[in-house]
Amino acid sequence: MPNTSDQDKQQQWINTVSLAIEHEDLTPVSQLFNTLHASDCAHLIESTPPKERPQIWELLSADLRAEVLTHLNDEVRSILLEGMDHKELANAASQIEADDMADLLQDMSYSQTQQVLQSMDELNRQQVEEILSYPEDSAGGLMNTDVIEIRSDIDLDVVLRYLRMLGTLPEGTDTLMVVDRDKTFLGILPITTLLTQAPDSCVEEVMEKECDVISAEMEDTEVANLFESRDLISAPVLNMRGKLLGRITIDDVVDVIRDDADHSLLGRAGLDEEEDMFAPVGVSVRRRTVWLGINLATAFLASWVIGQFEATLQQIIALAVLMPIVASMGGIAGGQTLTLVIRGIALNQISESNTRWLIAKESAVGVLNGMLWAIVVGMISWLWFNDGKLGLVIAAAMTINLIIAALSGVVIPVLQKRMGIDPALAGYVVLTTVTDVVGFLSFLGLATLFLL
Repeated sequence: MPNTSDQDKQQQWINTVSLAIEHEDLTPVSQLFNTLHASDCAHLIESTPPKERPQIWELLSADLRAEVLTHLNDEVRSILLEGMDHKELANAASQIEADDMADLLQDMSYSQTQQVLQSMDELNRQQVEEILSYPEDSAGGLMNTDVIEIRSDIDLDVVLRYLRMLGTLPEGTDTLMVVDRDKTFLGILPITTLLTQAPDSCVEEVMEKECDVISAEMEDTEVANLFESRDLISAPVLNMRGKLLGRITIDDVVDVIRDDADHSLLGRAGLDEEEDMFAPVGVSVRRRTVWLGINLATAFLASWVIGQFEATLQQIIALAVLMPIVASMGGIAGGQTLTLVIRGIALNQISESNTRWLIAKESAVGVLNGMLWAIVVGMISWLWFNDGKLGLVIAAAMTINLIIAALSGVVIPVLQKRMGIDPALAGYVVLTTVTDVVGFLSFLGLATLFLL
């Protein structure tokens, strides 16, 4: 997260843009963009209502636009790309790296994509097409094909002269890739080794043959976990035949981690992490209506369960007062377990071999928490309504619901994962339905049996 001073700066930038547009004098905005990093420019554009974005976009130079596009979220970027002509898109393609260009192409129309690909030279087009041949959420879709390859049978002095001849290194280069004539990957030569070993040393003698490599088919979340667990800065990406395709660097992984965090947070509300905060009202309404409809259906289900005990509620008004407590406690307890399990799934910590142990553990937690809080709620209810039986009924219902909630917190995301459903998006609404229905059913059912 940005520190306080960064947040203050961003607020000042947003205020500067708003005031400039309000007074119809964009000179301060143009001056501001000349001093900002491309990522800050992208943040400003995303923080501006849609009607004002075209005016701001026109202030950016062609070179800056290309870099800003790589930092925008998908939705805002798609809208801006629609207004760019062939020359602008070709200029952008010539200035950004192949992996970023592949991301842009996925947001373009078919005609724009064809025009951009035709404007690229043969080498760059092959690199971009290689990336596009893999899913966007895989290592192949994440990798950068701009790498420096060397042979194993040359001296370090030759390597140094080769690098000096190139003049520049690809951004984030910390290792050189050692390959044979068929591009079969052999190992890596860290820049630190190149600079500290004797110039007449052979690459094969000093290179690292045992290093972490990534399959092009590996999911991007697995890539992020590998970088985190191995403290990697970069890693080579290979195809199934062991041929070098490219590399993934830590900045690529940071983007994956951020996107996953946004997905987990917004998924609980049924929102997309790429949704534009300042999207038009109609667009936002259409997207959220589906989620609200699903929640409405589950709410009616819970209400239907309550309706089955209408006679019981009419005779014992205290039940209506205490009823939300049982469902609420179950929802919170289940949510705690669900959050931990979703995180465990994301980190690949949960498999068929340990799922049973996890269910048993969470059942024990549910029993102990249920007994503890059942005593507390039961005593309060007894003293509040001066009814010992009522206290026992709510205590029993609380225990039942907390046990079911803990079990559901494990079973629901595991089953959804096996069914190909994203538990971060759909897990919470299912869990809430279960805890509400079980909470109402157990409390009102026990009350009907023992209090009437």
